[in-house]
Amino acid sequence: MFDIDRWNEIWNALAKNKVRSLLTAFGVFWGIFMLIVMAGAGKGLQNGITEGIAKFAANSAFFWSEQTSEPYKGFKRGRYWHMDSEDLQYLKDNIPEIEYITPKNFTGRFGNGSNVIRDKKNGSFNVKGDYPDYVKIDPVTVLKGRWINEMDIRDKRKVCVIGEKVFESLFDPKEDPLGKYLKISGVYYQVVGLIRAETRININGRTEESVSIPFTTMLQTYNMGNEVHFLAITAKKGVPVSVVEDKVKEFIKKRHSIAPADVQALNSVNIEQQFKQMSGLFLGIQILTWIVGIGTLLAGVIGVSNIMLVIIKERTKEIGVQRAIGATPRTIIGQIMLESVVLTTMAGYIGLSMGVGLLELVNRIIESQATKSGDRTFFAHPEVSLTVAVSALCVLIVAGLFAGLIPASRAIQIKPIDALREE
Repeated sequence: MFDIDRWNEIWNALAKNKVRSLLTAFGVFWGIFMLIVMAGAGKGLQNGITEGIAKFAANSAFFWSEQTSEPYKGFKRGRYWHMDSEDLQYLKDNIPEIEYITPKNFTGRFGNGSNVIRDKKNGSFNVKGDYPDYVKIDPVTVLKGRWINEMDIRDKRKVCVIGEKVFESLFDPKEDPLGKYLKISGVYYQVVGLIRAETRININGRTEESVSIPFTTMLQTYNMGNEVHFLAITAKKGVPVSVVEDKVKEFIKKRHSIAPADVQALNSVNIEQQFKQMSGLFLGIQILTWIVGIGTLLAGVIGVSNIMLVIIKERTKEIGVQRAIGATPRTIIGQIMLESVVLTTMAGYIGLSMGVGLLELVNRIIESQATKSGDRTFFAHPEVSLTVAVSALCVLIVAGLFAGLIPASRAIQIKPIDALREE
């Protein structure tokens, strides 16, 4: 294995036609390079999305009302209806598997005009009516002040909590927003908190561009009666969200006289199910990456095998001499296969190194941009694990052995007397 003469022979054989060897090695280099880059890119996409939703309550479901699609109990098809505040207590009393239940209402952005004003500054932002428990489902970081509390709900206080983008639009960078007043859709509210979103899941608009006020205040101030636009529910530990989801639909339909078979009237999204589908998507991306990467790599390996066949043809007389002076078939096979492994391993190692280097460069650029903007991205920390790197190297070695197998078999079929006659 460490015979210097053998290694000199290998080097001379590969260096005899440098252009052909380099072009053949490029196929292996490109295959492993693409495998590493695609695997790292897939991991970067997974990291970016996972980091953006990691803190969101996975055991949650959300509900909202739509027009009915079935006539029921004298009501015509196409009826408009809303959930109401009384549904909360009704669901708590009838579904013991519920851990948290919180409503959420919206006033929306009215046309293209500004709905939030402070002195001479104004902007168009999402206005949401929230409950204290909502942050247990979609958590936030309180940068200053506090979040909405139970006293705000009970007393229907005119207070608000703003997102970072709202602060940047209406306040000076070093200004303290706490205690200041904002005119929201014609009504003044005192700022009691500044928050930053912990997730990228947006419910009717990004948290950074939203103003949250107490739910009860919104109902009273904007004449919404007791209607609920949106309902968020989490299941207790160990209980599948789908179980709670089905029960919520059953009880709300019963209470609001909606046909049990009406699948349009009450829509929902099951976050637990969405997370599982996302995990399946990432698994599919990984499998596709390996299929494409290994396919590209095999194309390069076939090129290596072809060049080794050409080299064998050119070295027919040399192999005949080796056989004539006593070289065994095992020795010939070992040398040919070793040449193939060396070529694939060298090209593959360079491709592996450059692939990892490119991923690290991209990672630093993304981190630099994220630091400047302060926003999360959907692509973060592109990387390949040690397992992937080792697996790629193993694939290279095995591929190199197979690439040299056919040329080696051809070499030992050469008879010494025929090889010596070759010109």
